[in-house]
Formats: sequence, C-alpha cells, structure tokens
Amino acid sequence: MLWNTALGAGGIGLTALLAESGLAAQQEENPFAPKPTHFAPRAKSVIFLYMDGGPSQVDTFDPKPLLQAESGQPFKMEIQPTQFDNNGNTLGSPWKFQQYGESGLPVSDLFPHVATCADDLCVLRSMTSKFSEHTNANYFLHTGHGLQGRPSMGAWAAYGLGTECQNLPAYVVLNGGLIPPGGLDCFGSGFLPATFQGSIFKDGANPVADISRREPTEAAQLRKLKLMQQLDEQLLQKTGEIDAIESAIRNYELAFRMQMEVPELMDIQSETQATQELYGLNSSVDGLKTFGRSCLIARRLVERGVRFIQLTCPGGAGDRWDQHSGLKANHEKNALHVDQPIAALIKDLKSRGLLNDTLLLWGGEFGRTPFAQGTDGRDHNPFGFSMWMAGGGVRGGMTYGATDEYGYHAIENRLEMHDLHATMLHLLGMDHERLTFRFSGRDMRLTDVAGNVVHDIIA
Repeated sequence: MLWNTALGAGGIGLTALLAESGLAAQQEENPFAPKPTHFAPRAKSVIFLYMDGGPSQVDTFDPKPLLQAESGQPFKMEIQPTQFDNNGNTLGSPWKFQQYGESGLPVSDLFPHVATCADDLCVLRSMTSKFSEHTNANYFLHTGHGLQGRPSMGAWAAYGLGTECQNLPAYVVLNGGLIPPGGLDCFGSGFLPATFQGSIFKDGANPVADISRREPTEAAQLRKLKLMQQLDEQLLQKTGEIDAIESAIRNYELAFRMQMEVPELMDIQSETQATQELYGLNSSVDGLKTFGRSCLIARRLVERGVRFIQLTCPGGAGDRWDQHSGLKANHEKNALHVDQPIAALIKDLKSRGLLNDTLLLWGGEFGRTPFAQGTDGRDHNPFGFSMWMAGGGVRGGMTYGATDEYGYHAIENRLEMHDLHATMLHLLGMDHERLTFRFSGRDMRLTDVAGNVVHDIIA
C-alpha cells in the first residue's frame, strides 16, 4: 500500500526493468501490457499517412466531369466564405482520371503507383470538417476537438489498447520534415497520462534525441537510472502522485530499452535491395527517399507491435498540399514524394500477411475548392473532401459517400471526423462510447458526444 500511494504507479515500470537486470528484487505488473479489447479486433495497428495542408479531392479521388466542362466559367453554385476570399472561376482538374483494378475505382494521374492498389482502397468521398483554418482543422482531425489540449487519436489508441512492443513507444510519429500547423499538440496526450503522447522520430541517423548511452557499461547506466528513480521517489513522497514525474520514470525505462531497439529498427540496409527499390530509396528525389524511408520504417514498426504510427510529409515540396496558387506544379511535387512509397507500403504489408491486421488511413485536414483561388490555386474546403482507408478489416475497391456534381459539398452519407474516429476505434476492437477517461467532472472520449461507426465499409 505504501509503495503505491507514496511513490505512485510511475515507480513500478523502472522497478520492473531493474528487476530484469538483477538490480532489484521486486517485479511488478507492466502498466503498458496489451489490454483486452471490447470485442474481437479487425486491426492491431494503425498507420496514418497524413497529407499536411489538404489535398484536393477533385484532383485525386473524386472526378467531376462538370468541372472540366465548365472550367473557366463563373462558378454556378453559391460560394461560402473562403479563407482568403480571392475566388475565381470554375477550375477543372489538370489531371485525367482512369479506372483501375477489378473494382474500376477512379484515381487521378497524380497517383500512378497508388492506382495499382485500387482494389485495396476504400475512398471516403463525403468527409467534412467544422474548421477551414489549418490549425483548428488539424486539432479537429487529430483529436476530435478544434482547440488544442485534447488527446490525439494515437494517444487514445495507446491508452485503450496498450502495446505489444515493450521496447518502443506505443505511438510513434515519423517526422519527414513538416510538423503541421498546431504543432506538437497534434500528437499530444492532453489530459491522458503523458506516457501516451506521440514520440517523434526524425529522419536520419539519430532519429531520437538523448537515448545514446552516455555511460561506459550497462551496469553504470542502470546505476544512473536507479539514482534518478530514487530522487524522483523523494520528490513524490513530498508532493504525492504527479503525472509528469511518474511519466518521466517510465520514460527512463523506455529510453533504456530503446538504446538497443532503435538502431536495429532504423537499419534499413538489412532489407533486400528489391525492397529498397520498391520504396524508392534509390531515387534521386530527396523527398521521395525521405517518405520512402518513413513508409518502410512504419512497416518495421508494425512488425514489432507498435500500436499507432503517423507519418508527416517531407520538406521541400512547396507549401505542403496547401496550393493557393501553382496547383499543378505543387500538387505534382507532393504526389511525387508520396505516391511510390505509399503503394510500396500497401504491397509490402500485403505480401507479408500484415495488411489484414494493419489499418492505413490517408488524408489531410480538409479539401480544396472546385473554383479557383486567383487563377491557378484552390482555397480551403471543409464542406466535402476525400480520405481513404485500406486494410485492417476495411472493404477494398469501393467508394463511400458522394459530393455534389462540382465536388463542393458532401451530399450523400455525410461523414464527420467523429465518425472516422469511431470507425477506426471499432476496427481496433474498441467501442468509442466505452473508451473514456474521467477528467474535469465527466467521462471524456475521442468522439466527444458524437460519432457513428460506418459499418458499410467494414468487410
């Protein structure tokens, strides 16, 4: 009783590590052990391919012939207020659409590689957001709330399910170079224990700061950890349970384990040359190589049991997917960087029997307008846009929902972010109404007081 009340739960994790190393006698239950699901899961892990800035739905996965027919003409629907209020005429897509696979799913010429995976994609054409500004829309996409401070969906997944990997964080963000508007709070744990926040892995030889061993031997390192534990315990005895201190103790333990695990994880030279070619790692395009490495590492994280992995876009591709001007050139740069690696990830997971257990989610915080901003850009459009899912129990080769004939507003099977989150949690085996955390006098959840599981897209 004194151990739990005086030192808090945070002391348990490091004690377990020290016991395994022969430096302590007490072995406690691991607080990060996999937790039982509410029902049988279809997916064990999630990979969120986050397209920062808002790809244009009418240029990617939602073809609109009327846009082409009326391109250059005044837009014939009522225009809602836009972010920059510099609205031009109807703007047809610079890219053609073709049908792919046995399903005949339409995909734009922007994505020739992803198009070869058409029969694995479930395109959600009727997504909506409550926000048309990047920061608030990003919080809404990531946390289900338009203001900062709420737990991200990755944190909720880690909190609800624990992790099958004890040597890596349950929630990893592979940062290709662009942290989204809204900053690190997009990956935060909010009012959940800090342990569940996203851990940022940078691209390069040293992806995680400050985990390199500073001591000459493992025994010396463990003595240092034990001293830090004792100092933290003394503080906890004075203050009572404090999440920041308890989480720090857990982080000491995890960092020790990561010292051995991370170098092996990042050693992609151990992959076959064919696999490296598949992901584009020998490309002359830096952004493609960066995102290709992230996709390959995402697969390796899934193999190790990491629960939630998010990829950010590589730098150097214009202004993200946020093309207020120069739509054609900049959307093509962004697509070039991600198209081949994403297709490689789908095919690689599938060939290894991992796609059925891994849910892929692709998309940004909103879409783009079917009319021009200026002459050659598109403004923000939260009223109807496309995202897609693949694997993890989702039906492939299909579309769900629809926008109007211009691709402006969702008009059929309209979806909100809470519906997306509820469906994701359902596929992970969790009832979104039962996954709660008591905070500020009520039981909080990722989906707040909304959200419906989209059963029609589940295989």
